[in-house]
Amino acid sequence: MAIETLQKTEGLSSQRSSLLNSHLQWLLDNYETAEGVSLPRSTLYNHYLRHCQEQKLDPVNAASFGKLIRSIFMGLRTRRLGTRGNSKYHYYGIRLKPDSPLNRLQEDMQYMALRQQPVQQKQRFKPVQKVDGVSGENFSGGGQHTPSAAEQTVIAQSQHHQQYLDASRALPDFVELDLGETNVENIGPDDIKALQSLYREHCEAILDVVVNLQFSLIEKLWQTFWRYSPSDLVEGTTITENSEIEIEGRLPCSRLVVLCRNEAVLKWMSSCDHLMYQALVEILIPDVLRPIPSALTQAIRNFAKSLEGWLNNAMNVIPQRMIQTKVAAVSAFSQTMRRYTSLNHLAQAARAVLQNTSQINQMLSDLNRVDFANVQEQASWVCQCEEGVVQRLEQDFKATLQQQSSLEQWAAWLDNVVTQVLQPFEDRPSFPRAARQFLLKWSFYSSMVIRDLTLRSAASFGSFHLIRLLYDEYMFYLVEHRVAQATGETPIGVMGEVRPR
Repeated sequence: MAIETLQKTEGLSSQRSSLLNSHLQWLLDNYETAEGVSLPRSTLYNHYLRHCQEQKLDPVNAASFGKLIRSIFMGLRTRRLGTRGNSKYHYYGIRLKPDSPLNRLQEDMQYMALRQQPVQQKQRFKPVQKVDGVSGENFSGGGQHTPSAAEQTVIAQSQHHQQYLDASRALPDFVELDLGETNVENIGPDDIKALQSLYREHCEAILDVVVNLQFSLIEKLWQTFWRYSPSDLVEGTTITENSEIEIEGRLPCSRLVVLCRNEAVLKWMSSCDHLMYQALVEILIPDVLRPIPSALTQAIRNFAKSLEGWLNNAMNVIPQRMIQTKVAAVSAFSQTMRRYTSLNHLAQAARAVLQNTSQINQMLSDLNRVDFANVQEQASWVCQCEEGVVQRLEQDFKATLQQQSSLEQWAAWLDNVVTQVLQPFEDRPSFPRAARQFLLKWSFYSSMVIRDLTLRSAASFGSFHLIRLLYDEYMFYLVEHRVAQATGETPIGVMGEVRPR
């Protein structure tokens, strides 16, 4: 249909139509429709030109290529995205397929570009709060700066990585701040209202820069909101001074400090942070099993590692109790990002094992030699699990392995195991404790099986060790989400509760 459409509009010859068939197949092999993501038109056309060069094909011009794309991916929209003076047209609703070789070809260049990002972008962006519906154009330098070649590379690679994010994720509504009967000195209803609106705008600004992978700007946003006061003041204008003046006019620092000592404000701020950080997790890693470019993974891990230091530094004029509350939330977020990126890395390593027929056959052969009766005898003394449940899981595991199931099928099996085991505790106060006990028992049993395989010098020990690591991590992921659902918390909030205050 796409070729026929172009034949009518462009008057293409049959030879040219045959050539376009190969272009069409290349598009279908490498791209797919996807809601909430975008891809620069220039990036897509450059991919196409590279393909033509490699295959020694004559490329069509950009206009004809655009018509071909729209004929294949029906309903595709065009948007102009980017900072003022540096915006580009994007196709909205299309992305590279996760298994496309185009992803792997660019990873080395992406990694180098992202390593340069914090240094380059400090010169380009002026972080201010998002006020009165003003969008991300606030983060430009007024259109006066012409990006260097290195900066343009950073921008292009960041835009490429955005297709792996869930940019459609919005910030949930925050609960109302209620001080109750507390009479806080020099604090009126307008100050409470100002804190609520300012903090909402502040969190939305954080969401904006994360969606655009401008991680280094988070520190400046925090410094602006928390009225960072450097110990060695230098004359002249700082890059956050204008926005600080605006915020100071809406909520003076002296009143912010007073509010930060109030227990209701501390509790409210913690609740808001858990919602915001959960949204950031779901933006950056919308699917823990889906392949993510190694450069993006490394950028996320570096970002998570920097957060606690940035926050402590930015809050140097704020009372210690508020700092502890804020740090507890950001630490839970950082820990979650480190765990999820590690889980994602394990998942991609395990795919290779699960797709290898000879390795699966060897694993099944070795597993059938394991003395499960002895494992159950020793483990039951510690775990007190029902023998029937353990035997059923053993049989299901072997059957799923024998079927050479995909990673996604294994994930569904693990999810079903969690559902079955925790079903008796649904809607009961003991659910979180039962979930934690299940994790301990699962880990103990898997350790016993691995020990048996080790003592037998099983040929597939390495494969089992990798699979065991992945399944333990994924079980942890599933259980924390079930506990969050049962308690009405966010997974970030669940993890934050177990951190020492």
